[in-house]
Amino acid sequence: MIIVRPHNIQRLTLAMIALLLIAGITAVVVRAQLEGSDRGIPPIDSSSGYEIGGITVDVVARDPEQARQAAWRIAQRKGWKMLWSKMNGGVDGGPSLSDSTLDAIVSGIVVEQELISANRYIARLGVVFDRGRAGQLLGGQQQILRSPPLLMIPVQLSGATPTSFELRNPWQAAWARFRTGSSPIDYVRPTGSGADPLLLNYGQVMRPGRGWWRKLLDQYGASDILVPQVIIQRQWPGGPVIGRFYARYGPDNRLLGSFALRAANGDSLEAMLDEGVRRTDLIYSDALRSGRLRADPSLAVEEEEEVPVVDEAVTLEDVVAEAVAGAAGGSTFTVQVETPDAAALGLAESSLREIPGVRTSTTTSFALGGLSVIRVEFTGDLELLKTALTSRGWRVEAGADTLRIKRANGAAAPPPPVIAP
Repeated sequence: MIIVRPHNIQRLTLAMIALLLIAGITAVVVRAQLEGSDRGIPPIDSSSGYEIGGITVDVVARDPEQARQAAWRIAQRKGWKMLWSKMNGGVDGGPSLSDSTLDAIVSGIVVEQELISANRYIARLGVVFDRGRAGQLLGGQQQILRSPPLLMIPVQLSGATPTSFELRNPWQAAWARFRTGSSPIDYVRPTGSGADPLLLNYGQVMRPGRGWWRKLLDQYGASDILVPQVIIQRQWPGGPVIGRFYARYGPDNRLLGSFALRAANGDSLEAMLDEGVRRTDLIYSDALRSGRLRADPSLAVEEEEEVPVVDEAVTLEDVVAEAVAGAAGGSTFTVQVETPDAAALGLAESSLREIPGVRTSTTTSFALGGLSVIRVEFTGDLELLKTALTSRGWRVEAGADTLRIKRANGAAAPPPPVIAP
């Protein structure tokens, strides 16, 4: 027989309480890791593909697998025709490609909706084309119009409560799903994590003052602001949902266009918002082509660069070489270059190889009609590399260990300028 004394009972009780607390805290931590935070939705990386969606197919075959494969083949052919028309200003036609060629340039099939029976396949599909491979077949006619980087802040009003990045919401998730590869708008899409909910909230969207906007745009590497807005109205629980969409931009919240969509019930809300994102992007794209969407010059940050005083006949190239000679060690930087054609990439590679202090220059990604990526090992800091590229006639934007360069025209790089004393 075991006799438990009163003070031992108290100790056992305290130990059991401690174990229960530890178990509860562990369960909460595991659940948080599984479900994720209530803030932050990483957007899809769509810099490497053109996506064509909304392709309807209806195929009958001996079994559902054959019907699906045949439907996907048809979707690839339709998608190529639609991509050619989109990239060539609505002109129909384009070269007819074999199925093997289409397999080589298609990087994925997106199933938007599908119905499968014993011998029939009905679906609405999307086709994602590889930007580099498809760009070579699209030729020089492809769309090269591109906006400056624009900071995108989606705003949702539901139940009279405005929400931006404060909490996850369906409108933010719809923009995170949107593939921007085929759009002429250069969206800067924050994830909504970290300091984003504090800096990019609904209150900031309604603030017209330029001073704080300049600081935010400089931090996110953008030139202006886009504010796509949706007002969600639920008719009754489980009933229709009406979405009113507004495409706004700039600190002054200027309206470029609006429209309304209707979903049968809450289950169709996601599809309605995806369609709202697509149509909002079309409004921004049309505004860019017509000249209504332009970066506000009052948001530009003017920085005066100090020009070093050197002896007469000493070029900026000599100044860079002297600074590189005095630098210790080396660093690796990423250089993004706009490449409307292969010649633009060759010019960028040639300019980088000629810079004193560049040890290696390797092209890691080539995107015809988009942004190609070059990894550069350089003896010096990022500002010195920026100065060297500027001296060769490149327009340079600096970020964190990253430079984005662009030429104003296709002319050859000018010789290094002579700096007068």
